[in-house]
Amino acid sequence: MSDSSPDRVAVPVLDVWCELQCPDCRGALDDLRALRARYGDRLEVRLRHFPLEKHKHAFAAAQAVEEAVEQGQGWAYVETVLGRVEELAREGEPFLVQVARELGLDAEEFDTALIDGRHILIVDADQAEGKAIGVTGTPTYVIGGERLDGGKSQEGLRERIEEITDRLLAEQ
Repeated sequence: MSDSSPDRVAVPVLDVWCELQCPDCRGALDDLRALRARYGDRLEVRLRHFPLEKHKHAFAAAQAVEEAVEQGQGWAYVETVLGRVEELAREGEPFLVQVARELGLDAEEFDTALIDGRHILIVDADQAEGKAIGVTGTPTYVIGGERLDGGKSQEGLRERIEEITDRLLAEQ
């Protein structure tokens, strides 16, 4: 998931390898909000999908995010689902459609997208790329060629991301 558009000037990119059933990813939300608030459009924050097998509904949730992006509410959807990982674990795909409805999205289209699998290739491509660069868990951050593993601890990661971002912005 990306907030970029073709007309934008090149800005540093923070790839966040995440999955929506991951409690550690929920813990990373405050840092992501702070980074997005601090840098605005000077930092592109891209959610990259890395559904883990141990989380039964993570793959469907990743597809749902892509449908939310298509409907213009990607980050709102991500934040809502991550804030309620227990409900996703309990309720599965009906919960994903319910969140779409709560956000005023086309819930019927969400349901159809989950059935027809129209976003599977995006999720598969993200996961393959993540594996290729050594992502093994979530959240994992990649910025300026540096990979930071947030699955063990979030401590100090936002500060490190800010250091790298500031350096990249100064180099522009």
